[in-house]
Amino acid sequence: MAKNYIRYNKEKTIDWGQIENGIVYPLNVGDLSTKELLDFLKKNPIKSNTTNFSVKQASILSPVTAPCQIICQGANYRQHLVESGLDPDDKSYNMFFTKSDASLSNPIGKIIRPNHVKLLDYEIELGIVFGKSINSKIEVNSKNVSDYVAAFFMANDVSARDIQLPQMQWYKGKSYRTFLPAGPVLAVLEPGDFDLLNSLELTLLVNDQIRQHDTASNLVFKPAETISELSQFCNVSPGDILITGTPSGCALRAPGKLVQKIGGLLSEKKKWKLFIKGQSKRTEYLKPGDIVKSSIRSADRRIDLGDQILEVVQES
Repeated sequence: MAKNYIRYNKEKTIDWGQIENGIVYPLNVGDLSTKELLDFLKKNPIKSNTTNFSVKQASILSPVTAPCQIICQGANYRQHLVESGLDPDDKSYNMFFTKSDASLSNPIGKIIRPNHVKLLDYEIELGIVFGKSINSKIEVNSKNVSDYVAAFFMANDVSARDIQLPQMQWYKGKSYRTFLPAGPVLAVLEPGDFDLLNSLELTLLVNDQIRQHDTASNLVFKPAETISELSQFCNVSPGDILITGTPSGCALRAPGKLVQKIGGLLSEKKKWKLFIKGQSKRTEYLKPGDIVKSSIRSADRRIDLGDQILEVVQES
């Protein structure tokens, strides 16, 4: 069964601890990076017999630390593709992009909407932490995938659609500070845990209304084949992460095919002005004061990545 760890700040000291039923057992290792923590756990697999405290007594930090490489998959859930006007059975390639590690932020806290952004969107995603270097082309399958995946965590790939799409700047539109809340839990996998991937349920609510709900069984490209493809062109180090795409239910709705054809006849400036005007009518986009809650867990709780609670605030 996966062991859950949190990175926290208590009395101005940052540390890691194992968490069970809301009780934190400090590791007393200090502010290790995610990679350093994984190395530590390999050498010290047994929980030390230390004092403990309630998780409510600490501020929970992102369990993913910078610097790290953040690799992302786009349009990777079947219903999300359908919602985007695409046929998931026709998808023959993995869509990769990256985010800046400056976007990493805490799982209980704030999403800051930049003053020039109006179309702020949410994307709950399952994240995986690499536990082994990849420096050449490899073949990963169900038998050896757990050699490369050390841990699961929850992420929100927050996106400024009015930057990402009109400027064709995915990196910029998805990388503003606080645009990648991560955690609260780093679930370090034990043998057999990776097999629970398909049973993980992802749920995101805005102001207590469900916006996204799906299971990882509906991933189009699963981690094994994705890592194989990544290894053809990308080096990966322990502590780097992959976030695996988001289910349907985002605020963004792709215009219909007829509207897209008409848009193709317009200048770029006119087309995107109309796009932003049309999307601005959608009340689903995040605004200051909204509360975003999300969770990822299996029904039997053998894997439970905790709960994120985030308030949207305007840049000051």
